[in-house]
Amino acid sequence: MSTAEETHGDDTPWSEVTPEAARRLLVAAVEAFAERGYHATTTRDIAGRAGMSPAALYIHYKTKEELLHRISRIGHDRALLLLETAAEKDGTAADRLADAVRSFVRWHAERHTTARVVQYELEALGDEHRTEIVALRRRSDAVVRRIIGEGVRAGEFDVPDVPGTTLAVLSLCIDVARWFSAQGSRTPEEVGTLYADLVLRMVGAQK
Repeated sequence: MSTAEETHGDDTPWSEVTPEAARRLLVAAVEAFAERGYHATTTRDIAGRAGMSPAALYIHYKTKEELLHRISRIGHDRALLLLETAAEKDGTAADRLADAVRSFVRWHAERHTTARVVQYELEALGDEHRTEIVALRRRSDAVVRRIIGEGVRAGEFDVPDVPGTTLAVLSLCIDVARWFSAQGSRTPEEVGTLYADLVLRMVGAQK
């Protein structure tokens, strides 16, 4: 499945990547990694998809792993921003948790090809880069855990195990990238709304 089959929403994917040749290579890498897996993909595969020579790739990225790190860093930064933005909004904990889940799920649906690479190729990163990405994941976990904890303290949620529930919520959201298809019967917005409702039920939100 190629990134052409993703639904892009309002923002332009990879707009932060310049110059244009570097962006083309990154998009080609996303497609190749999602289709074949990181280890089965060669730099020649990536360059060919971008309509460039293998030598041209090394002008912009020293290694294949550097490409994966760039993809993973941008994706995790974006996901964290969505969660933090929702967490800082006014409203009840239920309002903020629903907004966080809705936007997080919608991103994983709209960018399902990208998200599969971002979420499921972590172990292919080198030690230094993997440590960096794991730290971003922990920050995302902390944001959701904070919202759920605030809901428990306010009497909005009935959650005996906040860390475990946080893990379950994030796992549920991330898994959308594995099965979502742009040709399916639900839009990313519809899936986001469905999952927000499911998560509120999961935490025993008071109606």
